[in-house]
Parts: sequence; C-alpha cells; structure tokens
Amino acid sequence: MIAGSIAASGIASAMARFDQSAARTAAAPLDDLAGEMVERMQAKVAVSANVAVLRTADDMTGTLLDMLA
Repeated sequence: MIAGSIAASGIASAMARFDQSAARTAAAPLDDLAGEMVERMQAKVAVSANVAVLRTADDMTGTLLDMLA
C-alpha cells in the first residue's frame, strides 16, 4: 500500500531530523537551544501525523477485507 510506505518514510525522516537536532544540541548546548527545541517539536508532530496516516490506512484495509469476507 502506497500510503503506508509514504507514512513510514515520513516517520523515518522526522526521526532523523529529531536525532540530528539532538546531536547538534549535545555538541553545542547553548548555540541555538530555542531553535533546536522547535525543530524537535516539529519532528514530533510529523511523526504523530504519519502514525495517524498509518492507522487510517490500516483501518481502511481492515474495512475492505471485512467487506470481501
């Protein structure tokens, strides 16, 4: 299912953004703390949105399978 692969890719991308932001904060904790916090919040929202897409795709697939049974 294409929606699932797109959502999984979105989750991986958001997690990479989060990890990179955390690494930058660890390397230089006081350089841009506010900016990095915003980056991590955006990554969290992106993960949540993509998880919602996966759940919806799963529900739709389940409904389709129920109709065929």
